[in-house]
Amino acid sequence: MVPMDKLVQIAQRFDYVEARLNAASAPHEIAELSREYSALKPVVEEFAAYRGLLDDLAEAEGWLADPEMKALAEDELPRLKARLPEMEQALRLALLPRDAADARPAILEIRPGTGGEEAALFAADLLRMYQRYAETKGWRFELMDFTETELGGVKEATARIEGEGVFARLKFESGVHRVQRVPATEAGGRIHTSAATVAVLPEAEDVDIEVKDSDIRIDTYRSTGAGGQHVNKTDSAVRITHFPSGIVVTSSEKSQHQNRANAMAVLRARLYERERERIDGERSADRKSQVGSGDRSERIRTYNFPQGRMTDHRINLTLYSLSQIMDGDLDPVVDALIADDQAAKLAELEG
Repeated sequence: MVPMDKLVQIAQRFDYVEARLNAASAPHEIAELSREYSALKPVVEEFAAYRGLLDDLAEAEGWLADPEMKALAEDELPRLKARLPEMEQALRLALLPRDAADARPAILEIRPGTGGEEAALFAADLLRMYQRYAETKGWRFELMDFTETELGGVKEATARIEGEGVFARLKFESGVHRVQRVPATEAGGRIHTSAATVAVLPEAEDVDIEVKDSDIRIDTYRSTGAGGQHVNKTDSAVRITHFPSGIVVTSSEKSQHQNRANAMAVLRARLYERERERIDGERSADRKSQVGSGDRSERIRTYNFPQGRMTDHRINLTLYSLSQIMDGDLDPVVDALIADDQAAKLAELEG
């Protein structure tokens, strides 16, 4: 357990930050203090509850010396002691290092992998799944770039998702998602295996990543859709090439101005994530974590439609509720991944 004096120091720091926040007027200082306040608040709340339980325990133990209160103490003490491990665990979890990007909006990128048209249709299913999940959480889901196939599949889709705890809950979705089912395009009724890749990036702020004008080339071109009304008749689509990294991003919605803004946001997010991965790699070169590794070449999940089954291979979780999951009920999967990540961090912290 964390030493009591360290917890007291955290509580004192919280009081100081709260007082400074109430007096601050400069936007930059308010933003900085707000971040620290939000990080410390869960720890202080759990510590207050833990300290309250310890006070109740001490009071009940004092009753044992009083003949009139002894029976009440003997009844109360087991209940209070039983709560102690649970409260200590909650305090440990609150003390775990926070990912600085957890509270940020997320950039979601989905692309078909192996499997041709069926992979593109599966990519479209994943896009709908995340959109419905965002709706259930009360998040804002905004398509930034979307290119579809003749049959309604997704060639490439990029979306921005904003709301409370977006990146914290979606960051474990990055990786290769595999599907096993009979394709709508398959007359013979044989089960095919195909895949789509998902990338979830924290949105970068302007202060995080500086993109020099001399490092990029911006091209405009005519967007091509699936045909008919989807064909963009003007040169409004935008492609940005970042020379130092080799990253190329595109946006092909209706407004060229919006396309530039969207493409720059995605470029910053990719550069920010690359920097986060570099720093994380330096901090933990020897640590190999299954969850949250961000390795997009890794198959993370299988969706088996004939069996109505979804399996997350990183934590060996299998759920037979595929239709509900595809309809946006992702919380059982996300909660299990977060719990596994917390357990791994606790083991690392206490080991």
